[in-house]
Amino acid sequence: MTPTHKVYLAGPDVFFRNASEVMRIKGEMALEHGFYPSTLAEDGNALGGDTPFEFGVSIALANEAMMDQSDFIIANLTPFRGISADIGTAFEVGYMRAQGKPCFAYSNTGRDYYTRLTEDYYAGGPFEADGDLTRAADGLMIENHGMRDNLMLDGAVDRSGGAFVAQDAPGPDLLGDLDAFRAVLAKARAFFDQAA
Repeated sequence: MTPTHKVYLAGPDVFFRNASEVMRIKGEMALEHGFYPSTLAEDGNALGGDTPFEFGVSIALANEAMMDQSDFIIANLTPFRGISADIGTAFEVGYMRAQGKPCFAYSNTGRDYYTRLTEDYYAGGPFEADGDLTRAADGLMIENHGMRDNLMLDGAVDRSGGAFVAQDAPGPDLLGDLDAFRAVLAKARAFFDQAA
C-alpha cells in the first residue's frame, strides 16, 4: 500500500533491549497499513552533547522534530513501571494533541485505570466514602471515570478523533505484544480513508 500519512510511533518500546528491532517491525507494520513510520531517535545522526543531560536534551529535541513532521501519533500506553503509561509517551500524546493532530493509542491490558489503581497500587483498600468521592487511606481521591488511563490521555485520544484499543495481551509479553498495535493501525487506516 502506498503510504499516505506519517505516523509518530511512541511508547516505552525504546527502553527494550531490542528497541531498534521492535521499531523496525512496527515500522514495517505501519507501512503495510499505508503509513510512513517515525524512527528511533537514538538511531539518528542529530544527537550530541558533552554531558548525559545534554545528550538527553538532544534526544528530546529530535523526538519533537519527528512529531512536528508527523501527521498523527500511535502511542503504546501499556502500563510501564507502575500502573500508568510511560510518562514520556504521555508527554508525546499531549504534544501531538496540542498541535491538533489525531491521537491513537493502545494498551496491552484490558484492565481499566480504576482497577489498576485500587487493586494494584492500593492493594484493595481500605477506602472511605467522602460524599460522592472515594478516598484511599492516604486521603487521596480515587478517580473512577471508566477510562483506560489518566483522563488527560483518554480525553486527548477521544477529542482528537482517534481510537484507543485496550485488550489483554494473549501471552506473557505485556509490553511488547503487537496484537493491539495491529488493531489500532487498522483503526487509524479507517480514520484516514474516511477523511479522504
